[in-house]
Amino acid sequence: MFLNKTYLTIILFIASLTAQAQYTEVINSNRPGVSRSAFSVGTNVVQFEAGPFTVKEEHTPLKYDVSGFGVDFAARYGLLLPQLEINIEGTYQNDTQTDFRSLIPTEFKRSNFKNLTVGAKYLVYDPYKNAEEEKPNIYSYHANKRFKWSSLIPAVAVYVGANFDTKDNPYTAPGVEGFSPKVMVATQNNFSSGWVLVMNFSKDKIGTDFSDFQYIVTVTKAINQQWVLFGETQGIQSDFYADNLFRFGGAYLWSKDFQLDTALTFNTKDTPSVFGVNLGVSYRLDFHKDPEMDNGTSAEEEAERKANKKRKKKNKKNKDDDAPDGDKKRKKETQSIDFDDE
Repeated sequence: MFLNKTYLTIILFIASLTAQAQYTEVINSNRPGVSRSAFSVGTNVVQFEAGPFTVKEEHTPLKYDVSGFGVDFAARYGLLLPQLEINIEGTYQNDTQTDFRSLIPTEFKRSNFKNLTVGAKYLVYDPYKNAEEEKPNIYSYHANKRFKWSSLIPAVAVYVGANFDTKDNPYTAPGVEGFSPKVMVATQNNFSSGWVLVMNFSKDKIGTDFSDFQYIVTVTKAINQQWVLFGETQGIQSDFYADNLFRFGGAYLWSKDFQLDTALTFNTKDTPSVFGVNLGVSYRLDFHKDPEMDNGTSAEEEAERKANKKRKKKNKKNKDDDAPDGDKKRKKETQSIDFDDE
């Protein structure tokens, strides 16, 4: 992925030098938060993301509460094309529901996958590809901080997946079981000064009696090359469950292939109220290789060759400027002869 949700602006200069638009030198994690970025992990990159969490819910009108723990997870792989990613993701939860409607509270143990989905994401539009104006100006701090109107045009990806729900799952609506489709559109805007905006719009469990619509809006801010803060809102609308969730937290880049993160989740209603704490890790196995150019060299080697060639020309020009006038005249007379090796 050319720019990831979390560390996009940090690695913009490095990413602009790579031949593959999706691949970056630094791990591209969808964490923190639950939104999905528009970009893939890059070809031949295997990535794992997981986060254990606690959950506490209280439903005041129905007089019950839920307490427990769970883990959300994802495995991602960049397949064949830089724009294409296949993935499997889900959430497993184990909790205790306590009913206070009777004189003696009743407890129910529950455990199952809240969701389990296999899918593929494809980047259909990348406004940053081959965009010279999006590359950072290494000579001007103020130029990099200046707002660019072109940043309002987002990258756009589409996602198609298949949910699998077991029979009598306590976390799904009655009668929802087996496979059901899921579709999503993900957009991403990369602004100056380390700001990134990601939006997801999805339709889930299509074809069932309790299909839902969700939107997620995530804003991240890179503090420095290792720390990122984020805020997120998630809206869920269906006949079975509706909510507006809010998340705040941050992430720490331990190394180029390893990330840690944490977040708080809560809502503002009591049907039920929600509060959760999440810790997460992301790790990748990087088997990516830049494609070879026509001359048999890799893209990285080609970029280095061009940089060396430009440096030699600059040094040569400086030497010519320092040469005596007689030498300059003789050089001018032989200017039509070019010994520079292309």
